[in-house]
Amino acid sequence: MQKTLSNPNATFGSMPVFMTAISTILGAILFLRFGWAVGNVGFWGVLTIIIVGHLVTIPTAFAVAEIATNQKVQGGGAYYIISRSFGLNIGGAIGIALYLSQAISVAFYIIAFGEAFDAVLPYLSYEIDPLLFKKVVTLIMMTLLSIIVVIRGANIGMKALYVVVAILFLSIILFFMGSADTEPHTLLLNHTAENSEGFFYVFTIIFPAFTGIAAGLGLSGDLKDPKKSIPKGTLWATLIGMVVYVGIAYKLTISATPEELAGDQLIMQRIALWGPIIPIGLAAATLSSAIGSILVAPRTLQAIGFDNILPYPHINKWFAKGKEKDNDPVNGSLVTIVIAYFFVIIGDVNFVAQIISMFFMVTYGAICLISFLENFAADPSYRPTFKHNKWYYSLAGAVLSFWLMFKMNLTYAFVSVVIMGVIYLIISKYRPEKRGLEKLFKGVVFQLSRQIQIFVQQANKEEQGYNWRPFAVCVSADSFERQSAFDLLGWISHKYGFGTYIHYVEGFLNTQTYYHSKKTLERLISRAKGSNTRVYIDTIISPSYTSAIAQVIQLSGISGKGSNLILFEFPSDKPESLKNALDNYMLFDSCKMDVCFLNTSIKGFGYKKEIHVWIGRHDFHNANLMVLLAYIILGHPDWQKGFIKIYSLVPAKEGNEERKKWLDRIKSGRLPIAPGNVQMVPFSEGDNKESIIKKQSHDADLTIIGFSSEDIKNGTERFTKYDNMGNILFVNAYRKKEIE
Repeated sequence: MQKTLSNPNATFGSMPVFMTAISTILGAILFLRFGWAVGNVGFWGVLTIIIVGHLVTIPTAFAVAEIATNQKVQGGGAYYIISRSFGLNIGGAIGIALYLSQAISVAFYIIAFGEAFDAVLPYLSYEIDPLLFKKVVTLIMMTLLSIIVVIRGANIGMKALYVVVAILFLSIILFFMGSADTEPHTLLLNHTAENSEGFFYVFTIIFPAFTGIAAGLGLSGDLKDPKKSIPKGTLWATLIGMVVYVGIAYKLTISATPEELAGDQLIMQRIALWGPIIPIGLAAATLSSAIGSILVAPRTLQAIGFDNILPYPHINKWFAKGKEKDNDPVNGSLVTIVIAYFFVIIGDVNFVAQIISMFFMVTYGAICLISFLENFAADPSYRPTFKHNKWYYSLAGAVLSFWLMFKMNLTYAFVSVVIMGVIYLIISKYRPEKRGLEKLFKGVVFQLSRQIQIFVQQANKEEQGYNWRPFAVCVSADSFERQSAFDLLGWISHKYGFGTYIHYVEGFLNTQTYYHSKKTLERLISRAKGSNTRVYIDTIISPSYTSAIAQVIQLSGISGKGSNLILFEFPSDKPESLKNALDNYMLFDSCKMDVCFLNTSIKGFGYKKEIHVWIGRHDFHNANLMVLLAYIILGHPDWQKGFIKIYSLVPAKEGNEERKKWLDRIKSGRLPIAPGNVQMVPFSEGDNKESIIKKQSHDADLTIIGFSSEDIKNGTERFTKYDNMGNILFVNAYRKKEIE
């Protein structure tokens, strides 16, 4: 079995994605059924179909672009994205359905290719049954296409695709250049043929024209840079396809009567400047779409085999096998060809179109749902570089997809769901899967119901280190003297984590102290409302600061999970107030907590714009947490105009190497830090670190500096050498965090 789903010699860029997608969008449906659609539902009806179709495909295209720029996308296209987000069980069920629809698509386009030969029948010197003639043509074409793909693989298919797409665009141009038989008349825009079909039936037949996104995605394993090529190729194909469809719908409406449109499937050749170009264009369009599908489907099947989705290991291994040179899925191509041959023999375009529409609609809905859930869960590890998508776009796309399924054909929709449910149960029985869907919905539940402590606690039992998010707690007796710690906790917990602020009331628990604590809590909650904070606030009564801290760090808190970060605050002019925290440092270390000390100054957080992160040679464990905290703070609206600067103290000779490491880490971690804001500061053992930092970050709004447990032995000395600066956050990580 192959060790990777990607082609090790991949060279494809955005253009193959665009070509594969646009050849499907402007394919068989455009030439063969679009005039029929205008005749049955009128111009406004077709315009509604185009709009509704793109209300599904555009959110899907945005979701694809977003998901593809957050993770490494290998071979398998849409299946790979779904399975890596929803888990292999659900991903496998949808993936098998997706594969079947892609394989059947090959037959659909070959059948449509045969329809182009209607124009040839009048020129034959002998009489022949049209259906038999077209059947022979489709079987011959299917055979030739199969031989080419099996022998030459993806490269020859892509070369052929460039040629046929060129013919496709030429035919569309000549169609627009043709003269109309009738003058434009607005009254014709609503007219339909007698005994016309219903809107949703027509929509079902037309929808395969909007499946180009999945076709372009299928080349993911052969792309040099999927994160760049997939968003660019799919979005451009979707937008261009939408514009062309609107133009052709209007041209058809003003060029023929509804009866002519509904009755003549090659009506476009009567309108085009040169009629024969339409059958040629149809042949080119269907052939290009068939090539696209026969390249994509085997790669989906190969990915399914690679993931051991089926309960038979030998079959999985056989499906996953690819050519040694370029990982081309030979076995997957053979299976796809067999399925395509079966449906070519059936030969019913409308029947095949309905099956394709149903399974693609499920796929599009799943992709939109993934995007919505990932955004809603707000996992810090979900950092796509494509920023134009919004959660409500994805939600609308998902809801519309599943609603349209049942409006298009209730029976087919029900059967599709049942089939995928059965496949899911079979896969789950033979392949228990603990990640994926649970991981995704865990984040959603976290956002929806932070009060359900037990559920979140159980859901987080198997959480891996790379899913770290801050569960921060702050214990303070000075809540009404200084606001900085509360604000910082609010920024940390705004989107990515959870914050608990505990006000310490000294004394023994009795009626008087209990009443006082409740009044204090009311004051704190009232003040918090004005800041629109998402911090959970409480009070604790204890005879000593040590016992209060010991109680707080042992409790799960309202998040349902134990705290992993504790924050203390001390003013620059009163460093002795930090002594309580320092004296109890062994407690934090015992509980494996990250520790932060916030040194507040008169300057406060300034304009909430510049965050300076200083990385020293001994910050091996601290560095990633320091950068992550800066990134998380920038997620709050108060810091929407903010930016991060990284300063690394290194020997001069190591500067270039260290800078490259940080630039690579920022790029792979998808962190919003400009290369110009990563600076190496020459540093030798004898240099005064504090002086360098004060000089460079004197005007910073927040400076983040690392410290070690060894620094605690010297008391407050380590934290009191930065006078006349803004607020400083000292950070010590219990263990190294991952930002890859």
